[in-house]
Amino acid sequence: MVPKRSFGRIGWPVAVIAVVASLAVPSSARAQAGASITGVVKDASGAVLPGVTVEAESPVLIERVRAVVTDGSGQYRIEALRPGTYAVTFTLTGFNALKREGIELTGTFTATINVDLKVGALQETVTVTGASPMVDVQTSRQQRVMEKEVLDAIPSGRTAVTAAVLIPGVTLSSPDVGGAANLPLTAGQLTMHGSVPNDYRQLIDGITTGNGEGGAYASGFVVNMTSAQEVAVDYASGAAEQSTGGVYANLIPREGGNTFKGSMFGTAVNGAFQGSNYSADLASRGVRTPDSIKLAYDFNPGVGGAI
Repeated sequence: MVPKRSFGRIGWPVAVIAVVASLAVPSSARAQAGASITGVVKDASGAVLPGVTVEAESPVLIERVRAVVTDGSGQYRIEALRPGTYAVTFTLTGFNALKREGIELTGTFTATINVDLKVGALQETVTVTGASPMVDVQTSRQQRVMEKEVLDAIPSGRTAVTAAVLIPGVTLSSPDVGGAANLPLTAGQLTMHGSVPNDYRQLIDGITTGNGEGGAYASGFVVNMTSAQEVAVDYASGAAEQSTGGVYANLIPREGGNTFKGSMFGTAVNGAFQGSNYSADLASRGVRTPDSIKLAYDFNPGVGGAI
């Protein structure tokens, strides 16, 4: 369920078209934005095991469990997984079932889980509790993920830009004077390591929101941050499907899961919160009255679940 939100300058007709277009995108195209779990299953002697059923279970999945089967080389891969904590179970007739818990997934991270199954009764299950993989050994992509807890807590505007500038080295293409760029409806282009501002891209679940005019680096789409689970920022060694070498800010949307939850965020600011050194002496010298904030606010309730 999409939370209520003011779409600012784009208007309701454009917003409706954008939502319909995102629903019409094939699942194969959207799968690029999710995380993955991959690995190889072997027996105690080191021989690979084909035909092993691998199930990834998490409350963030509407279907609760997503399953695949290992191929002839014992390899498996579960893709397009939402951010969250997963438990992976490996089962094969004639072998003890094995369960690996506490696997944390964020952004497009690929967790490598290799296991060895021991011969035994299928009714016996071995539960392995270990640290979640910290290093993605499947890709050289440099990515920093801003999770929902951080997005809710940081005292700044709620956009992909204001989240990404918290990463050391990421900057706005134009100077942020007095924090004006932190206002909710302010757009901007991100740069890092001397990248070209026009190479910046904003995406939602891997699909760009850029305008066709100007090379797709600009976006008039105001993102509903209550519906965002996290912001994954790619700033180096991007994937081959990226059309430019700049910063990519990908917003991963929340999908509710099987638990009904609600939230409400509100903030507002006006000229009373803004300081100024403008004086009568400056006015007498011909200095014009500087710009000031009239009113900027963001009221953003949201609710979701197994709908």
